[in-house]
Amino acid sequence: MQQGPLPSVDSSANLASPANLPTCGPLPDEVGVTGPGSQEPLGVVAVGPAGADRRAVLATLVGLDPVMLTVPAGSWLVVRHAKVPTRAAFVPGYRQPHSYGADRDAAGPALARPPRRVELSVPEPLLRHFTLIDTPDTGTLGVAGVRVLLDAVGRAGALLFVIAADQAFTAPELNLLAEVAASPVEVVFAVTPGAAGWAPPTDSAVTTQDAGLSAPPAGGPPGEVDSIAVTVAAHRAALLAAVPSLAGARWFPIDGVDSADLRRALVGWSAGEGLQRASTDPPVLPGQHDRVPVVADPGDWSGQLDRRSRSCAQRIRQHLALELANIHLRAVQEIVFGVGCAGLPDLLDREMAALSLLATAQCDQAVRRILDDAATQVLGAPPVEGVRRRIATAVQYGLVDHRPGRDLDRVLLITSTAGVARLTGAEAIDALASYPTAYRDEVLPPVAVALSGGCWQQWRAPGNDDHSAARAWSQRALREVELELSREISRRFEVIRLSLGVVLSDAVDHGLLLA
Repeated sequence: MQQGPLPSVDSSANLASPANLPTCGPLPDEVGVTGPGSQEPLGVVAVGPAGADRRAVLATLVGLDPVMLTVPAGSWLVVRHAKVPTRAAFVPGYRQPHSYGADRDAAGPALARPPRRVELSVPEPLLRHFTLIDTPDTGTLGVAGVRVLLDAVGRAGALLFVIAADQAFTAPELNLLAEVAASPVEVVFAVTPGAAGWAPPTDSAVTTQDAGLSAPPAGGPPGEVDSIAVTVAAHRAALLAAVPSLAGARWFPIDGVDSADLRRALVGWSAGEGLQRASTDPPVLPGQHDRVPVVADPGDWSGQLDRRSRSCAQRIRQHLALELANIHLRAVQEIVFGVGCAGLPDLLDREMAALSLLATAQCDQAVRRILDDAATQVLGAPPVEGVRRRIATAVQYGLVDHRPGRDLDRVLLITSTAGVARLTGAEAIDALASYPTAYRDEVLPPVAVALSGGCWQQWRAPGNDDHSAARAWSQRALREVELELSREISRRFEVIRLSLGVVLSDAVDHGLLLA
C-alpha cells in the first residue's frame, strides 16, 4: 500500500506547548529606536548623504579643523569633552585602543581592519552639554547599518540630518527619518550649499515662515524670498510629503562658518533632555532596602524556571538562525550584484554589529521576563523596581560562582579561514561598539560578533575576486557563527537558571528576600 508523505513534526512547537513549557513571550524581531536610559549620556548623532559637507558642519560646531574629524571609511566618530586632546581607534580583536595623533598632521596607525569607532576628546565647552557622533554616509549603511544607527540615535536622544542644497532625500533616508519620527528623539536639519551654491529663486513665492527657518535669511528683511529660503522650503516640503510627523523639526541653513543658531538649538535641547532623564531615576527606589516576604507555598517555581529558561534559549537560537540566513542572502547579493568580493568584509561586519545588538536585546528582554515571572511566583506579586534590581544584582554576582558563567564577556571573531576565534574581557567587547553605552544595568554582558583583520586583508587583496570562493567562504563563516552563538545562548540561559535558582531558593528557605 502506498503511503502519503509523513506529516511534519515541529519539535520546537511541542517543546513550547503550554503543557510542557512556559512560553518565552514576544521578543524584538529587529533592532530599532529605543528610549534612552536615565544614566545614558546625551548625544547628537549626525547623519546624511555623501557630498553634504557634514564633516565641515560638525567642525564648525566644535571649532576644529575638518581634517581632525577624518576617520576610516565605515567607522564612527565619537567626539567628547576632555581637558587633554586625545584620539583613539577602537578595533575589534584588541582589548586596548590604538592611539591616533591629536594634531592634524599626525598619521594614524596601520590597522589590519577599520576600527568600529574613533574617539576624539577635545576641550570644547559645547561638548560639556552632549557628545557629538558622526556616522558613515547614509548611502553606505545598508540594512544592518540602519539598525545600528537607530539603536545609537535612540540612546543618544537627538538626530542631526545634514543635506546639501542640490541633494534630495532618498527612499532609505525617508524610511529612516519616518522611524525616528515615531520616537521621542529630537530631529534637527542642517542644509549646506551645493556644488553650485544655493538654488536660485523659483516662480513660487516662499517666505521665511514657509521655509521653517528659525531666523530671517541673511540676504534681506523678513518675508523676502531668497535662494536660501527657497532651498530650505523645498527640502522641508519634500520631507513633509513623506514624513508629515516631522513638521515640528527645526531647519538651519549653514553658510560659511556661522552655526550659532544651530549651537543654541542643540544646547537648549540638551538642557531640557538632561532634566527629563534625571527626573526618571529617583535616588531610592521602592523596595530597594526592605525585607520582602515570600509566599508560604510558591509551588514548582524551580521547574517553571528551568522550562522557561530552555524555552527562551530555544526561541532566540531559532530567531538568530533565521537572521543569519537572511544575512547570507545579502552577502551573496553584495558579491554578485554589489561591489564584489572587496565589499564583503564591510557588509558582513555591519551585519555582525546589527546581529550582536539584536541578540543582546533579545537576551536582555528574555532574562528580565524570566526574572520577573520567577520572582512573582515566589513573592506572590510582581516585584517593584527596587526589588527587581536587588534580585538582578544578586544574580549577576552569582554568575561568577558557576564555571560556565565566568567568561560570558566574550567576543566572537570571524577569521580568514571562515572559523570563529574567541577573545574575552569587557575591554574587548567595548572595542566592538560603534557608539558605546556608559552604563548598563542588565544581568548579562552584551553579545559581541565582528570580523577579524585577516578577513579584510584576504578579500581586499588585489586580484582576489573569485565570487564562488567568496560565497562558499561566507556560507561557512556564517554557519560557524550560528553554531557558536547557539552554544553561547544556551550557556547564558543555563547560568541564569542556576544563579537565579540559588537566589530564590535562599529566599524560600529563609521566608524573606535578603538579597
